Amino acid sequence: MRLTSGKYGGRVIKTASGPGYRPATSKVRQAVFSMLESRGIEWDGLRVADMFAGSGSLAIEALSRGAEFSLFVEKNGRAAALIKTNLKELGVSASEYKVLATDLFKVLLRPPEKTFDLIFIDPPYGYDLLPKALDSALKKGWLADGGFVLAEVEAQAEPPHSELIDELTLLSDKLYGQTRILLWRK
Repeated sequence: MRLTSGKYGGRVIKTASGPGYRPATSKVRQAVFSMLESRGIEWDGLRVADMFAGSGSLAIEALSRGAEFSLFVEKNGRAAALIKTNLKELGVSASEYKVLATDLFKVLLRPPEKTFDLIFIDPPYGYDLLPKALDSALKKGWLADGGFVLAEVEAQAEPPHSELIDELTLLSDKLYGQTRILLWRK
């Protein structure tokens, strides 16, 4: 998979394959980053969390564009190791990222050391994990005031509803083939 922009733009990262893995296509990634930038996101100094990271392509793209730090949470040990390999091959400084090879919901049991300005939530399709992940992240204070949450789910998934999610403003709800992109701001 080729990174689309920034200091690593044009470079290729390896992606995991197998059931449940569907790395964001370059068309979807370009749409995601265009959507964020049109809403005024500035990459310099940004802290990003990539939940259900998979290949890590979204947070790696954010680092390429100037994000200060990215946290990758990926349960599959092989996929998490591949994220680390890609980051090392790109020459990303170890101070700019952390990769956790563990279950996201264990991580979300406690608040983060520092909040995140942008959270990507890209759960495996068919398990309806977005509501639980979003509620848990909000309940434990993972999202900074003014921060963004971008979710990538299957096209037929409905936007989640809860009292916690009511503190977010839905900015965009777009379909790209079999993918639905939801963008909120706190």
